[in-house]
Amino acid sequence: MKRLIVLAFAIVLLTSVVAQPKLDLGIKGGVNFSKISLNMDDYSSESVTKSHIGVFGRVGWDRVFIQPELYFSGKGGDVTSDISSTMASFNYKTFDVPVLLGFRLIKGKLLDFHVIGGPVFNSITKDDVSGGADFDDSFYKDRYTSIQYGVGVDVLFITVDARMENGLGEFYTQEGKSAKNNAFMLSVGFKIL
Repeated sequence: MKRLIVLAFAIVLLTSVVAQPKLDLGIKGGVNFSKISLNMDDYSSESVTKSHIGVFGRVGWDRVFIQPELYFSGKGGDVTSDISSTMASFNYKTFDVPVLLGFRLIKGKLLDFHVIGGPVFNSITKDDVSGGADFDDSFYKDRYTSIQYGVGVDVLFITVDARMENGLGEFYTQEGKSAKNNAFMLSVGFKIL
C-alpha cells in the first residue's frame, strides 16, 4: 500500500514537472503580528503589529509551484518581567528570503486555493531594544532561519495569503537569555507579469 501511494505521488509530481511551467511575478505587502518567545520563564510577552513589503515570483506546474520572495519586514515584541516591573520592547527590521513550496488544492480559471510552506532566511538590517536594562541591542544576531506555512487564495491577478512564521533559530542571544520570533502574517499581492 505504501509503495502504491509513493508511486502515485511520484507520477503526479513527474507529470506536473514535465508540463510547461507558468511564471508569475508581482509585488506584495501586508501586516505582521509579531511576538517574542524568550527562554526565560519569568518573562511574558505581547505581540506588536508591524508591516512587510516586497516582491514575489511563482514558477508553477499544474498544481505544484515554487514561490521565492524578497521583502523587508518589521518584527519585534514587548516583554515584561513577571518578577519585577521591568519592560522591554524589541524592535527590528529584516530582509527576508522565503523559498516556499505550494500546492493548489482548488485550481480554477478565476480562483485558486493553495497551501504553502518552506524555509525563510532572515537577515537583520536594523535592531533596537528599548526600556529594560536586562537587554542590550548589541546581542542581536545578523542572521537566523525561520519556517513559514499557511494558506492563500488567488483571484484573477490578486493573491491573498495568511501565514505563520516560526523562528527556528534565535535572533537574540545573551548569556542566559535568548529569543525567537513568531509572527502571523497577512499579505496581499498583485501579479504584474
